[in-house]
Amino acid sequence: MKEKVQEVLNAIRVALQRDGGDIELLEVKDDGEVIVQLQGTCAGCPYSQYTLTNYVEKTLKEYVPEVTKVTNKNLERLSI
Repeated sequence: MKEKVQEVLNAIRVALQRDGGDIELLEVKDDGEVIVQLQGTCAGCPYSQYTLTNYVEKTLKEYVPEVTKVTNKNLERLSI
């Protein structure tokens, strides 16, 4: 499944790079959770959660139905 996820992320990456951002795949868990790290302008963008949920996660679930959710490692570090 990791290869499928990476393939979809490579397609998504093009749109993110146009806006000065990027995305890195960190891990695909057995339960279908995908952990990514948004980079560049995406890392500090106030719309990053919207992008993650409504673009990245939606696209991944469409092409890789085994994906259950997408977690942004950047936001995990900000949680207390």
